[in-house]
Amino acid sequence: MEQPTDWTEPGAHRVAPGVHRIPLPLPIASLHAVNMYVIEDPSGLVVVDSGWAMPDTRTSMERALKTLGYGLDDVSVFLVTHAHWDHYSQALALREAFGTRVRIGRGERPSIEAFDVGRGLHPRQVEMLRRCGAPELADEIANMPIDQSERDVPHTLPDSWIDDGERIGLAERGLDAFATPGHTRGHIVLRDAGAGLLFAGDHILPHITPSIGLETEPEPRPLRSYLESLRLVRDMPDTLLLPAHGPVTPSVHTRVDELLEHHRERLEAAAAQVRAGRTTAFEVAAALPWTRRNRSLGDLDAFSRMLAVLETEAHLDVLVDQGVLDGHEEAGVRSYAVRA
Repeated sequence: MEQPTDWTEPGAHRVAPGVHRIPLPLPIASLHAVNMYVIEDPSGLVVVDSGWAMPDTRTSMERALKTLGYGLDDVSVFLVTHAHWDHYSQALALREAFGTRVRIGRGERPSIEAFDVGRGLHPRQVEMLRRCGAPELADEIANMPIDQSERDVPHTLPDSWIDDGERIGLAERGLDAFATPGHTRGHIVLRDAGAGLLFAGDHILPHITPSIGLETEPEPRPLRSYLESLRLVRDMPDTLLLPAHGPVTPSVHTRVDELLEHHRERLEAAAAQVRAGRTTAFEVAAALPWTRRNRSLGDLDAFSRMLAVLETEAHLDVLVDQGVLDGHEEAGVRSYAVRA
């Protein structure tokens, strides 16, 4: 179905019969917007992802639904791909207002239950940065101020969990849920085989690579899980890609192949830096280029530097699993060396 040139253009954009994409604003300049997908069903609207709980998001959602002849009270259930605020929190806010059911992948439970804004927004990441040999960056992240709007974002449990392999039966279609850990440990995608659609959340994005393991309780090897999850989806028949950020694109397979190649190249680049004498994730990250503009680590903001260092650690740990590197920890800092 034809889409606007600017994927962030407000409104309800038809992507398939009975399925519409609604871009919602975000308070994150680098992400621009998040896509909410509305599935029309006789039992009520089924919505995949919900946006960030803030007034502008709710207004955009209401206006777009009105063009389809619906209101917020017509939503019967939110199916959420993962627990990041830009996907989950508006669903929780609307549940309070309308009693709408909210469902999310079971693997998100540890991070949802452990989240406590009183500990800071990224307490585990602060610990991980110290392990990566980046104590100054760790202190910077630990001391980042938390404003009232962040304190007020809802982050409670869903009404029920979505299990890997579950088939969510609607009146006129079926959605198959698949666990795709990596971006978060409980991330799921939803596949409508009959219509040839994959609601991919942040697992597969058309223009950027998702962060790895950014959550309250990350798993030990998030990149290994992410690569396995990419291959899982690649083994399925190809479909239209309905991403959370970016335009609808015609082939899941094409983008998965690009992402696998990107991470293959990053693994090679990380290994080369260890061969050149860098030993910690921070040292390797500082020697690598970042973003499509090939910026240096020091040119990034603190949050982006955190993501870069932790992604580098994830790549180095995969290289250890592959037998390319050895890793050992001393005085709380993890170091890497080429395996003899």
